[in-house]
Amino acid sequence: MKGLPSQPRPQARNPADRLLTVPNVLSLLRLAGIPLLLWLLLGPHEDLLAVLVLALLGLTDWLDGKLARLLNQSSTLGALLDPAIDRLYTLGTLVTFGVREILPWWVVAVLITRDLVLLAALPVLRHHGYGPLPVHYVGKAATLCLLYAFPLLLLAHAVHGWVGASAQAFAVAFTGWGGALYVWAGVLYLLQVWLTVRAAKRADRG
Repeated sequence: MKGLPSQPRPQARNPADRLLTVPNVLSLLRLAGIPLLLWLLLGPHEDLLAVLVLALLGLTDWLDGKLARLLNQSSTLGALLDPAIDRLYTLGTLVTFGVREILPWWVVAVLITRDLVLLAALPVLRHHGYGPLPVHYVGKAATLCLLYAFPLLLLAHAVHGWVGASAQAFAVAFTGWGGALYVWAGVLYLLQVWLTVRAAKRADRG
């Protein structure tokens, strides 16, 4: 007697499609912390609490990437969430620091203009069939420097004496390094966009 036809085995789910992972939960908590941070800075001016929130946001940014590798929980959602939240966090903090006069407006304008220019490059990439390009390591280093700079800038603004003076010295250093790397990373990204578009046009002609 012939056996019954075997049922096809269900396809294994791609680990990259996972949604509920420890790194993704941390990213969502970090996203929820951004409006809390802005309210603390612009509402009651609870600067020391805002320093704590800034430090926790920076810690979770480092921790979710570390845990993604350690627990093998990298995912497509995480790859999209992490840079998007970094961008929201950076832009929100920059504008708020400008309003509070913690940073000069020209510094805020330079860094925000860099992001707007990169945003304008996305439709060009999509027109040629590409999504956003991978984040360059220079951009990651710039974000890391700014993650250190923001709480130090706020601490220097909120606290006087030797603590405030020490925080100010480190804040200026990290802001200078982070700002320069942030702009340089933008230049490198635009170069990558140009090379990618040029290669796409050559492939179309070929």
